[in-house]
Amino acid sequence: MRVPKKGSLLRELPLLLITAVIASIIVKAFIFQAFYIPSGSMENTLQINDRVIVNKLGNYVGHIGRGDVVVFVDPGGWLPPAPTSSPNGATTMIKKGLVSVGLLPDPADQALIKRVIGVSGDHIVCCDPKGHLVINGQSIIEPYVAAGNTPSDMKFDIRVPRASIWVMGDHRGASEDSRYHQDDPRKGMVPVSRIVGRAVAVVWPFNHMKTLPRPPGLVKVPVVK
Repeated sequence: MRVPKKGSLLRELPLLLITAVIASIIVKAFIFQAFYIPSGSMENTLQINDRVIVNKLGNYVGHIGRGDVVVFVDPGGWLPPAPTSSPNGATTMIKKGLVSVGLLPDPADQALIKRVIGVSGDHIVCCDPKGHLVINGQSIIEPYVAAGNTPSDMKFDIRVPRASIWVMGDHRGASEDSRYHQDDPRKGMVPVSRIVGRAVAVVWPFNHMKTLPRPPGLVKVPVVK
């Protein structure tokens, strides 16, 4: 058996570290990325300061469907200007390094997280006589809506255009979502091209860990033909 030369591990260590960093950057760019929850607009599904893992691969193989919790880049005017960069320092540099390889979420990301309520072609109306949203003629029950909230206090009747989605926060009384941007040029719609990916799980804190599947009620809504 060949005995490794003394010091060979030390010589190989930089290469191993570089390889690990490159792999992490590739994973962040194309597969998974961490995001943190800055507001209560998705309560109680997601809590403030939760960390979620977003699957970006679905943007290349698969599709975004009704019920998915998605992260998307600000379509324009939904968020205030990005915060200015923090002062330099050892801790700051370490955090920036971890952000760059996807191990920490980037607080400067101009991204939002909401639930997909409508996809291309869907006709969505608020609301039926019982106060439920109606999608493609079918009233839906939304168990994920925060306790004490109605499906929507704002009336609307919209049809989702091609390559777009209509999104709403689960905390309907505290979410400035598609409903509040119907006077914008895109009329509250989020272009599919602005989607970063689908949030698949809460990974921090440990007592909040869970997966984020599509709710059956939205999955079963009939498709517009």
